[in-house]
Amino acid sequence: MYAIIENGGKQYKVSEGDVVKVEKLKAEVGEEVTFNVVMLADGETVKVGEEAKAAKVTGKVEAQDKFKKIIVFKYKSKKNERKKQGHRQPFTAVKIEKIVG
Repeated sequence: MYAIIENGGKQYKVSEGDVVKVEKLKAEVGEEVTFNVVMLADGETVKVGEEAKAAKVTGKVEAQDKFKKIIVFKYKSKKNERKKQGHRQPFTAVKIEKIVG
């Protein structure tokens, strides 16, 4: 059984026991969180739309962290214009515990 959940404008395919890195959530480590379900599949049947909204996906927050640093370098050739920036996107690691549909 798996589900497609929605968080932060993105969709993730999850199964029970998966650890998913989602957009940062306002939740402490160890707290339980629930997600909006877009689709639910259990081998034979697929539920979408109103049927999927009744389903529930819960997970436990494992970590609040940041991804590896990326370098953003902008320049204009022949103009001596350069700008170098680093960025680390924050994320929340969530372990999916239960999919109820």
